[in-house]
Amino acid sequence: MPSFISSARRLPLPSQALTIAGRVIKQITRDHRTLGLIVMVPSVVMTLIGLSFPENMVVMTPSGPMPVLDNIAPALLATMALFFSFLLTGISFLRERSQGTMERLMASPVSRSDIVIGYLLGFFLFALTQTLIIVLFTIYVLGVNYRGDLWQIFIFQIVIITGAVNLGIFISTFARNEFQMVQFIPLILFPQVFLSGVIWPVEQMPDYLQWVAKILPLKYGVDGLRQIMLNG
Repeated sequence: MPSFISSARRLPLPSQALTIAGRVIKQITRDHRTLGLIVMVPSVVMTLIGLSFPENMVVMTPSGPMPVLDNIAPALLATMALFFSFLLTGISFLRERSQGTMERLMASPVSRSDIVIGYLLGFFLFALTQTLIIVLFTIYVLGVNYRGDLWQIFIFQIVIITGAVNLGIFISTFARNEFQMVQFIPLILFPQVFLSGVIWPVEQMPDYLQWVAKILPLKYGVDGLRQIMLNG
């Protein structure tokens, strides 16, 4: 039996979850390539997006002309946070299952709630890291302007990645390998991108699609960030 499981059995309940979270963090940080990708990929993606919009490209809004990147930044931040957090959590959790770690934990006296909380905390740390990189890079490197407070943006992003981490763990339970997990990405994320107001307003969609949009988490993330960043 792995040492972290035997040690978790002797700890009080909160410590059991923290022990599992610590193992998840240690395992990911040991893989320098994975750690590098976690840090670099969000910056590269946001750089490519920023370069695709010329600085002199503007869009008319009710408050006047606005740079296109400023206008779409809230939707981009919400979408990128959901995408990266879902992908990281889903594949990492699937790897835990395929290596047999989950089965050993389930067979131990550690409660299922502590197992779930431990994995949530572990994956949440890396999802939060990627989200911080995305937000800070978008604002300070790409020069996106916003009207609200930065802490409000962070709070909304934390809510989004919390939902994405939970969603990633849940969906990964239906996949048997990483290829199957990757196939869930368009199934789960694409409808949210198209129906959550990222590309066009939800109000302009047919009524039945508006009802679908109301149950999609990304819609509320996009709406909230737009309210903060565009209206203040």
